[in-house]
Amino acid sequence: MPQHWRPMKIQRLTLSIAALASFLSSAQAQNDVADIILTNANVFTANDKHPHAEALAIKGDRILAVDTNQKISSLAGPKTRRIDAGGRLVIPGIMDTHNHYGGPALPTVTNIDFGEWAPTCKHVLEELAKKVKGVPKGNLLFGAMGPDAFFDPECTPAALDRIAEQTPVLLTSGTPHGGTLNQAAVKWFGIDTDLPPPLGGYYGKDMRSKKWNGVVQNSALLSLLAKTGTDGFQDDERLRQYFLEQAKWGITSNTFLEYDPARRVEQLGRVNAQHRVHVVPFAQFETTQTRRKLKQVPVPSNVADRVWAKGEKWLLDGSPVERSAGMRAPYADDPSTSGNVDYSDAELRTILENALQHDLPLMLHAVGDRTAETLFDQMDATGGEKMWAQRRLRIEHGDGVMADLIPRARKLGVIVAENPTHFVGDLALRRLGPERAAAWMPFKSLADAEVPLVITSDGGPGESDDNPFLNILLASTYPANSKEAITREQALIAYTRTAAYSEFVDDRLGTLEAGKLADLAVLSQDIFKVSNEDLPKTESVLTMVGGNIAYSREPIQ
Repeated sequence: MPQHWRPMKIQRLTLSIAALASFLSSAQAQNDVADIILTNANVFTANDKHPHAEALAIKGDRILAVDTNQKISSLAGPKTRRIDAGGRLVIPGIMDTHNHYGGPALPTVTNIDFGEWAPTCKHVLEELAKKVKGVPKGNLLFGAMGPDAFFDPECTPAALDRIAEQTPVLLTSGTPHGGTLNQAAVKWFGIDTDLPPPLGGYYGKDMRSKKWNGVVQNSALLSLLAKTGTDGFQDDERLRQYFLEQAKWGITSNTFLEYDPARRVEQLGRVNAQHRVHVVPFAQFETTQTRRKLKQVPVPSNVADRVWAKGEKWLLDGSPVERSAGMRAPYADDPSTSGNVDYSDAELRTILENALQHDLPLMLHAVGDRTAETLFDQMDATGGEKMWAQRRLRIEHGDGVMADLIPRARKLGVIVAENPTHFVGDLALRRLGPERAAAWMPFKSLADAEVPLVITSDGGPGESDDNPFLNILLASTYPANSKEAITREQALIAYTRTAAYSEFVDDRLGTLEAGKLADLAVLSQDIFKVSNEDLPKTESVLTMVGGNIAYSREPIQ
C-alpha cells in the first residue's frame, strides 16, 4: 500500500465527518425552528418546577420550548407565525372532565319550565294545568319540579293523573335521581309495572316501595331519561357550536358521560371538531335484575388523536336532594332515612374486580359518607393499597369524603372530582344539620392531605355551571364554608394538571412544557389578580388545541 495514500484517506475521512456533523447540525437547527411563537405573555405552566415564563414556542402539535422572550424569539424562522400576547395570562387548556352533553329533547317531548329551582307543589300543579292544554297529542310533558314539590304529599302520580289524564307527564326532582310519572307516561315509556325496580333503582319517595307506584329513583329513572333526549345524536351543528362555546372559555377537553357511547363516538367522527373528548359510558341502565355488560367502543381513525373511549361510570348512590345519598347517620330533616348505597358489597366487589381484570378506569358517583366508606371497604377487600394506589379511581362529587375518610382516600390513591356550583344554597344545611354540613364537600382538606382534587362542571349545553371561572371563584371563596376554600392557583391546577392526571393523559396534557401537546388558552384578564366580581367574566381571546387555533376572538395574522 503506497505510503502517500494513508494521509489522503484520513483527510477524506475527516472531511466526511465534518460534513456529516454540519448536516446534522443543520437538521437539528431546522427541527428547532418553531411553527408558532407566542411572546410577551404571562405564562402559567402549572409545572411546579418552572411555574412561570414569558413565552412559548410550538412545532407541529407539540410545545417546543417555554422560556424567556429572547430565547423563544431565537427559535423563529422566516415562516414562523408570531403572536404577541400583549402581556396576557396564558394557561394550559382547561379540561372539564364531567359533562352531560345530552341533546335537545326528541320532537315527541315538550318541556315545561316552572321558573325557579324549588317551586311549591301548588305552583307546579297550577302551571301543569295551563301547559297541558297546548301539548301535542302523543307528546311527553317533561320538566323539573324541584325537591320541595317532589316531597310534598300533594304532588303525587295521582295528582298528575287528575290534571293530565291523557297527556304523559314526567317531572323530576331537579336532578336525574328522582322523578314522578302519571299513568299516561307509563304507557309512553312502555314500563312493565309488574317488574321490581331495576338493579340500582328504587320506587317510592322513600325508596322503599317493592312495587311500582309512579315515583322512580336512580336507575329506575335514568333508564327513562335516556329515552327523552336521543335526538341530539343527529344534531351535528349543535355539537360543533357547543365545542366553540367551550373554546371561548379556554376549555380544550371534555369528558362526556354517555347513555349511548357508540352513537356519540360515531357523531364525534362525523363532526371531526378540533376538540378533545373522552367518552365514558354509564354502566347500569337495565330493566332487569342483571348488571349490564359493556363493550368498549372503537374510535374512528380521523379523530383517534383527540377522542378516546375507555372506562365505566357507575352511580353508587343518589344525592342529598332526594335524601338518596347513603349516609352514616339519618338526614337531619327526615330522621327516618339515611339514604342508600345502591349496590350490595358483593355487587360492588364485582364492579371493582371487573375493572381490575379489564384495566378499565372507573368513575364512581359516591356522594354520601356511608357510600364512600363502603367503597373504601370494598377496595380494601379487592387488594387495597397494593392493587389500587396507582389505578386512579375517581370518586365523582365526593361530597361525603369526610375528615376521617380522607386518609383512606389518600392511601388508596383515590381522585376526588368536585363541583363548586354545588356549594351554593342551603340544602346541605337542611339535609345534614350544621355539624355535618361544616365537614361536607371538603376542598381544602383534600388538597392539604394531597388527595388529587379535580374540578368539574357537571354541566351541559347552555348551563352556567360550565363556566370554569365561575367554578374557580366558588372554589376559592366557598361561600357556604370559607375554611374549605382553596387558592385560585390550586383551583386552576385542579382544572388542568390534576384533571389530566385523572384522565391518564398527564404525559401529554395538563401543563405547558416542552414535549407536551400545545393545548392552551390566552385569557382576557389575569384570573389571579382580578376581583371576585369580575372573575366569572373571564374569556379566552385565543384557544389552541394541538397547535391549531380552535377559537380566536380577533383575527390572528
